[in-house]
Amino acid sequence: MQTLDVCRKEHGKIWHRKPAPSSDDGVIVTITNSVSSALSLQTRNVRFLHAAFDVTGDRFVAGDYQGNMFMFDVTRNRFSLVQRTGTPCTALAFTLRRKTEFLVGMSDYSLKCYDLDTKELVAWMKGHDSAIHTISVHASGRYAMTSSSEIAQLWDLDTFQRKKKLNIKGDVGIVKVFFLPLSNTIMTCCKDDSIFAWESDTLDCKYQLPAPPGKSPHYKAFASTRDGRLLVAGGRSRFLHVWALDTKRLLRIIQLQSKITTVRQLEFLPDKFDGGASQVLGVLSQDGIMRFINVHTCKLLFDIGTVEDRINSVTVSPTGHHIVGIMDSGNINLYSVQALTAEINKPPPPLVKVVASNKMSDSTAPHGGKPKGKGVRKGLKQGKQTVKDGSETKVKSDMPEGLNMERLMAILKGYGEYPGKYRMFIWRSILHLPENHAAYAALVDKGTHPAYEKVHEQYPIKSRKLLRVLQRSLSALSHWSAIFGETDYLPLLAFPFIKLFQNNQLVCFEIIATILVSWCQHWFEFFPNPPINVLGMVENVLAHHDKELLQHFVKYGVTSQVYAWPVLETLFSEVLTKDEWLRLLDNIFSNHPAFLLLVVVAYCTCSRGPLLQCIEFDDFTYFFHHRNTVDVGQVLTETYRMMDTTPADIHPKRMLEEFQPLTKGQYPVFNKYPKFIVDYQVQERERIRQDELDYLQQRQVSLELQKETERRQHEEAAWYRQQELLLNAEDKRRKMIAEEEQKLADQRTRLQAMNREVKMKELHLLDATRRNFMNFQQKQKETELKRLDDEIQRKALLREQETKAGIEEAEVKNMELQLQRKLFEQELHRDMTKASLQQKAEYDARLKHQELESRMQHRVGQAEKEREQEIRRVIQQNLAHADQLNTDTALRNQVEYKQRMDDLDLEARNVEFARLQDENRALEEEVHGLMQNLQKTKEHEAVENYDELQEQRRLAEAAEQRRMALLTEESKLAKQHVTHLGQSLDESFERLRDIRQKTVGRAASTNNGWLNDVSSGTETSTQLSLDRGRKTFDEREQELMADVRRLRAKLARESRNRRPPPPDYNPD
Repeated sequence: MQTLDVCRKEHGKIWHRKPAPSSDDGVIVTITNSVSSALSLQTRNVRFLHAAFDVTGDRFVAGDYQGNMFMFDVTRNRFSLVQRTGTPCTALAFTLRRKTEFLVGMSDYSLKCYDLDTKELVAWMKGHDSAIHTISVHASGRYAMTSSSEIAQLWDLDTFQRKKKLNIKGDVGIVKVFFLPLSNTIMTCCKDDSIFAWESDTLDCKYQLPAPPGKSPHYKAFASTRDGRLLVAGGRSRFLHVWALDTKRLLRIIQLQSKITTVRQLEFLPDKFDGGASQVLGVLSQDGIMRFINVHTCKLLFDIGTVEDRINSVTVSPTGHHIVGIMDSGNINLYSVQALTAEINKPPPPLVKVVASNKMSDSTAPHGGKPKGKGVRKGLKQGKQTVKDGSETKVKSDMPEGLNMERLMAILKGYGEYPGKYRMFIWRSILHLPENHAAYAALVDKGTHPAYEKVHEQYPIKSRKLLRVLQRSLSALSHWSAIFGETDYLPLLAFPFIKLFQNNQLVCFEIIATILVSWCQHWFEFFPNPPINVLGMVENVLAHHDKELLQHFVKYGVTSQVYAWPVLETLFSEVLTKDEWLRLLDNIFSNHPAFLLLVVVAYCTCSRGPLLQCIEFDDFTYFFHHRNTVDVGQVLTETYRMMDTTPADIHPKRMLEEFQPLTKGQYPVFNKYPKFIVDYQVQERERIRQDELDYLQQRQVSLELQKETERRQHEEAAWYRQQELLLNAEDKRRKMIAEEEQKLADQRTRLQAMNREVKMKELHLLDATRRNFMNFQQKQKETELKRLDDEIQRKALLREQETKAGIEEAEVKNMELQLQRKLFEQELHRDMTKASLQQKAEYDARLKHQELESRMQHRVGQAEKEREQEIRRVIQQNLAHADQLNTDTALRNQVEYKQRMDDLDLEARNVEFARLQDENRALEEEVHGLMQNLQKTKEHEAVENYDELQEQRRLAEAAEQRRMALLTEESKLAKQHVTHLGQSLDESFERLRDIRQKTVGRAASTNNGWLNDVSSGTETSTQLSLDRGRKTFDEREQELMADVRRLRAKLARESRNRRPPPPDYNPD
């Protein structure tokens, strides 16, 4: 079996070698969580409370008492810390829809949902007024049912909101609420053993299972099969009730072994081949052993857990491969079902087989039987009374009311002591302990008393558990009565009982309190001195029974504070062994409180031989503080003799009261002590404690100052060391910087040379590109001029042909008009058509002229764009030079403190370079200004051209008006001609000739104005000429090209003067 301690670990392996669980216990690994104690190096165990498997059954989550959530992956052999909640959990369950999320019921009555992968809080739900003890998830994974002792709530796991609430009457509590597998049915069981089935959607009651006949079973545990057909319930009896849920009837009652009195938990063991109809049922009983039985054959298959290592709760994986058990010690045991069922699933041998009982079940017999003590065992066999059969039965039957003192005294006188097996029970019955849990809890809740905060320094006990119990019990006694906080011998008196009852602190406290009340009467009347009156009674009895021994004590100055008080304040625990001390207490508790004082006298008289030999005071002191060879039986016999023979006037019974048990509910007031002395000591102790606290604070301040001084010294030394290292590093860095600067200077020189070469190549390329562009532009302009010449010649020829045709047509029409009048009308119509054609020709000429102007404007815009690109390129070059200048300046500033002298020459060169840059910028600005002036000139010429165009349009409008007036006049003449048709033909032909001559002259003048941009004035000649317009266009174009050539020549001369070309430069 392997062990895993998850203390202060957040992840790791579960086992470091492959586990091989045995078939006897089936334990794969034991998981613990131990933390170190603040008082010593010993560790204490942090208890695990609950565990739950996920849907796959490969991993489970477990929560401990400190609120730590651990995930254990059995398949991957890994564990990890999921969350530190700081609050203990009361229930755990995985959600079925989102496999990485699980629900946790906290002790603060809240319900939280965490994610395993992200280790983050997903949701926080509140609504319960008490602790959640059950979480059940629906088969769909959408709903979860949580139940406490008073209320059950249905939650929607998609929205994490409460959907339904099931309230129970206040006098009837809830035992368990859970979903049936593969159904929408919710089963509820209350403390009155009523079992109901509810519909999860509406919370309507579906049915109620019938109660079994006979005594109430007080159900505490339930389990159902995976197919939801069987329901098994168990409680405070050894019977299991099995219901068939399909018929709602009680199917059978299973009777368990007689040793089982209470069923704490029920779990079906899944099997992948049973189809959900599980047959193996695990039953966890009150003895901490879980037995797995077959519900159909009622045969015990195997069991886990032992009486020494009990199981508190069990979680079974959905696949049925593993079982997680939360042990009574707080550890987790992981069991292998395959190993546990290896013997059961083993095939039968071919020969005769022998039926053997289960080892685990045989070894878990009920805690009882024969007593351990040899003397008691022998006495029980040989005594006059049949103790084994009669006495034990009497003890068991009288256990609730108490024991028979007469029979107990008979046993005590016959055997000298009580049976060790029943001693503690007999003590509790004899002393009538009230077991006031609430009152004791109130005393414990007050915390550690200041008088016993440092009890571990005065009494260094090896066991930390005993030390804690001792401190808690003494503090409770001190809170009960102030005198016990000032009593120095109280730890000596109480420690044997604390060691004896360390697992039942309430009984330990009440036994010590009973002794202080009944057997320590009058002990505190002379506090802080020993009880002189009690010691006087001891001395009177000793004087009566052994005067010689008393005279020997007086002779050597040995008072009752030497021979009586040491054994009284420790109740003989220093001078007797454990068995002897228990035997003595059996007799002391069974007799009058005066019996204790007589035991002191009997102890002295039975040891009179060695005492009479002692003559040194230290020898007497040593004798009553160490164990001696004294027979306790003889001492008890002598004590009983003295009880009967001591005279009544000196008998301690006369001064001591009868035994008075503690009162029930609240402990009695204990104030039989000098209150003013105790109060004064308490005040003094408080003052001393306060002074000690002040001293410790001052000491702490001094230590802190000393630590601060040492820390500062260490820091100063470290600072000096660091400064030295920094200086050395600085020297190295300086050398490295010098080397890098040298490399950078060399690289910069090479870079400048490369840049110079690149710039020269760029200049060559730009010059070649510029020449190519100029040649291309010149060729383009020549081609354009040639095309314009061709167009002008074509239009001139066309107009000459039109003029010639018009003249010929006019002559033909004149000849026709002279022939006949109808031909005149046809000729007049032809003339009107000819006028419309002439107007169309004029419109086409005007469109050609506009197209020519748009081309000119396009060429001007293209030239302007090229100049802008050239200016932009120059500006970008200037920006690049300025950026390089800034970079060089920044680098020079970084190393200026080392290169002052070397940078003077570089600075001069930079100044010269800046001056050249300034000159270049001034030249660029001048070129830019000239280009802007040229642009303004062009714009001015464009405005003038536009004005000239407007003037031409105005002349055209005037010509159109004249033409309209001519047409009106001609229409009037036509009307007159029709009116005076009877006039002579000669006069009509003459007038018609005059009108046509005027019309032809005006049309010629109009056409001449549209084509040549100049009006012909009063000339009526039909000759057309375009020489003047062409001459104007050529002159303007030549002037523009001359201005461009002049500016380029000027820029080239200035550039050559400032920066002459290299010797190998060839402009061709």
